[in-house]
Amino acid sequence: MLLAVCLPGCGNNSQEVSLEITCDEFREQPAASRELEVVKGSTFTVTLCTSPTAGFLWSEKTEISNGTVLKQVAHEVWGKGVLDASAEEVWTFRALNTGNSTIALEYSRPWEIDADQKFWTLDLFVIVR
Repeated sequence: MLLAVCLPGCGNNSQEVSLEITCDEFREQPAASRELEVVKGSTFTVTLCTSPTAGFLWSEKTEISNGTVLKQVAHEVWGKGVLDASAEEVWTFRALNTGNSTIALEYSRPWEIDADQKFWTLDLFVIVR
């Protein structure tokens, strides 16, 4: 599935691309994979559901396969602190150079050290043009 979204007012050099995956989507497919195409020099966001009160957290720092192509520039949690309420975690990335890179994220309880205890995962293949 290739996702590339241009919001109103964006031109060829300032495309705004974003990806959002809901908790319902992760419940249906716990090991998700997606593909994005972005423009060199642009930023893009990845928004994932979370429930911090349940003890599960997404990895704050993402695993980026090619740091010369992509860089994580921000990570925020929105809606944190409401008991049993879902929130959103948002990562912002910058496309540094043309090429391909993969971003890997894991949703787990950080204190559970067993590698098989990952609750949800996301592998995002990014093509930078």
